[in-house]
Amino acid sequence: MPSPEPERPVRSDARRNREKLLAVARAAFAGAEGPVALEAVAREAGVGIGTLYRHFPTREALVEAVYAAELDDVTASAPALLEELPPEVALRAWMDRYAAFVATKRGMADVLRASLASGRITTPVTRKRITAAIGAILEAGARAGTLRAGIDPEDVTLMLLGVFLSTVAVEDPARIGRMLDLLAAALRP
Repeated sequence: MPSPEPERPVRSDARRNREKLLAVARAAFAGAEGPVALEAVAREAGVGIGTLYRHFPTREALVEAVYAAELDDVTASAPALLEELPPEVALRAWMDRYAAFVATKRGMADVLRASLASGRITTPVTRKRITAAIGAILEAGARAGTLRAGIDPEDVTLMLLGVFLSTVAVEDPARIGRMLDLLAAALRP
């Protein structure tokens, strides 16, 4: 049996094109009220549609890549925020970052539902990563005495999901901010 060909390193221009496409797609999906035209994503990124399809052969592949990049960013932001801010302030800043992640997902909802149904994206993995980020912030806050000890991070995850689900129809950033402020206040001693 022939050995598989070793993967060639990705050229730097190809890597830059992929990053530009992802950045443009993330912004487009975050502000989308309906389907995002892939041609518009390619044009805004300064590449041809063929380049987009070389990196992301289907709309689903692009959406899944955007989703993965957003999830990586939101979960990685918790430790970074804790390095810069007191835990109670980091928690509230992280909640805003998570709200932005949820907003981006709204623009990709139909494709995400199909990816969830097919098993290419799994909700338990996403929830586990989000809950771990919340748990890290809660632990730091409990050690500092600025957040209540003994809070189950999964409870906070579910409360955040409740905030986001209850405001889907309203789409009022000020109301979402007020609700997140109330939740953050409830977690202080």
